[in-house]
Amino acid sequence: MSPGQGGIAVIRLSGVAAFEVARSLVRCPGSPPWDSHRILYGHVLDASGEGRLDEVLVLLMRAPRSFTGEDVVEIHCHGGVIVVQQVLERVLDQPGVRRALPGEFSQRAVLNGRLDLTRAEAVSALVSARSRRAAQLAMSGLDGGIQVRINGLRERLLDQLTELEARVDFEEDLPSLDGDAVLNELVAVREELLVLIADGQHGQVLSQGLRLALVGRPNVGKSSLLNRLSRRERAIVTDLPGTTRDLLESEIVLEGVPITLLDTAGIRSTRDAVELLGIARSEEAMASADLVLLIVDGHVGWMDADAELLERIPEHVPHLVVANKADLPGVAFPVPVDVHLSALDGRGEEQLVQAVLQRCGASEAAGVLLALNERQRDLAAGAAAALARSQEAAAEHLPWDFWTIDLREAIRGLGEITGEELTDAVLDRVFSRFCIGK
Repeated sequence: MSPGQGGIAVIRLSGVAAFEVARSLVRCPGSPPWDSHRILYGHVLDASGEGRLDEVLVLLMRAPRSFTGEDVVEIHCHGGVIVVQQVLERVLDQPGVRRALPGEFSQRAVLNGRLDLTRAEAVSALVSARSRRAAQLAMSGLDGGIQVRINGLRERLLDQLTELEARVDFEEDLPSLDGDAVLNELVAVREELLVLIADGQHGQVLSQGLRLALVGRPNVGKSSLLNRLSRRERAIVTDLPGTTRDLLESEIVLEGVPITLLDTAGIRSTRDAVELLGIARSEEAMASADLVLLIVDGHVGWMDADAELLERIPEHVPHLVVANKADLPGVAFPVPVDVHLSALDGRGEEQLVQAVLQRCGASEAAGVLLALNERQRDLAAGAAAALARSQEAAAEHLPWDFWTIDLREAIRGLGEITGEELTDAVLDRVFSRFCIGK
């Protein structure tokens, strides 16, 4: 189980002794049969076998009809910290029982053929999804969308490899092979991989989200904008310059994209030690952001301090110049302004949202149906590169066996995505990122 507190806690046991361990701990009135896929009511007993620790429900699943493919028992107890601790201690006191490692249940499901590797990774993505759109993409992977797509491409490459290797070994006994047809198929598979890689990069925005730093002179309306976007009072909004001295964060979702808004301290010349610390944090926030919103006062106009702030934005971080206070008479600016808005009445808010999504490349994520994660994209990119080398061998009219070298590498890479090509290193890399209990 994962640590935490709630109304109900679930302790999962998986393995050949799961039923035996659970039966030694739980007493059920009427002694009902412990058949698979039943829910039993009972009490967890203390070490003496007489005292009751908690009232529980027990879910029974015999192999192979369980998540892990092994015998699985789930003990559903009350979620109080002390109660859970006592029940868990009783479970761990039983011979042969140990705590699960991060991702171990999912790893066993893969090893026992209950899940392919992409579905297992989708479980983790679904649990950590920060928006409905991210959850939908994770469900596409959990439904097998990635596995079906990758396996289809891999099968097409295996068909071509079979034809090529047959000609290498038995060319005199077989009809001649149409090299152009083989090459066209390799090109087609590579192009599909490149589309999947691009979709995965767009989909990464939905799963990982974006960090937006709001910077500007004191009292230009950064905190008011944060409160409007987050729809709640997160920052103290006054007419006193320098009110925000700490780095404030707010989590929002814009058109399916999780956004972390960073409301920074107003940057200005000051000797106040606390304010200087806030300014230093603001500069760190700018360096780590995916996008910086430079908020300026559209009523007062462009000032030397605004120009200095623009110079402080790191070159590698994109930015938008946002003129706030559009509800007041405005003035001309000597620099291009990306968005005019009013944090007070909301005018220009939709234009800001669209500008943010477009500037970060998040607008392309709207049409993504399948999204490879970083590991899967790296392997797909390696397979695409191997296919490009096969194309070069074809262009140079090299013998068939030269084509097969890189073709095999591409097939191995695609197999590693789904788990057809499994190694301990792959398993360790994937499941070490899971939380305990998954």
